Amino acid sequence: MTMKLHCFGESGNAYKAALTLTLADQSWEPVFVDFFNGATRSDEFRELNVMGEVPVLEDGDMVLTQSAVIQDYVSSKSGKLGGKSAAERREVLRWMFFDNHKVSGIAGMLRFQMNFLPEAKRNADVIGFMSMRLAAALKVMEAHLSDRDWLAAEAMTIADIACAGYLFYPEPFTFDRADYPHINRWLDAIAATPGWKHPYDLMPGSPADRA
Repeated sequence: MTMKLHCFGESGNAYKAALTLTLADQSWEPVFVDFFNGATRSDEFRELNVMGEVPVLEDGDMVLTQSAVIQDYVSSKSGKLGGKSAAERREVLRWMFFDNHKVSGIAGMLRFQMNFLPEAKRNADVIGFMSMRLAAALKVMEAHLSDRDWLAAEAMTIADIACAGYLFYPEPFTFDRADYPHINRWLDAIAATPGWKHPYDLMPGSPADRA
């Protein structure tokens, strides 16, 4: 049965789910959510996800929300990208929690502030504060990757996909790959994985569509 992922290209959290499905060789299809025209605030979407967010995964009668939950489900279902031992799985979870709080949780808001809000509503103080928080988290990742290929295990896991989710986007949000050579190498390794696609190629919806 083909799973359905409710998503849109600009969403880094949806990208984590979409890329996990793809690299785990799962059968899935995207369902475009018109976020910028208020689709996630509609009563119809709130019936699907009361949180009013993407991604949402439908697998038969099962409906899952939150990217990390979806990633964990896909990894468990496929037997891929989850680590090979209990110790590795704990390390996977550690980095996914780190991503949620320190990386994507900051990068997503920062990117939205700097690119998708009208200029008059952009807050320089907020941008400055969030950019410092993101840089601090990226320095942790840069140091961790200085002597290893992957964040949590000897091979790529959903932790790598989670932490990299927003870092493939082209819009400026104070992240420059040249400033982080180990992260840059790691991102190249992820992108070299068979089946990898850029978020705007993997999911429907991009800034160009709204230009």
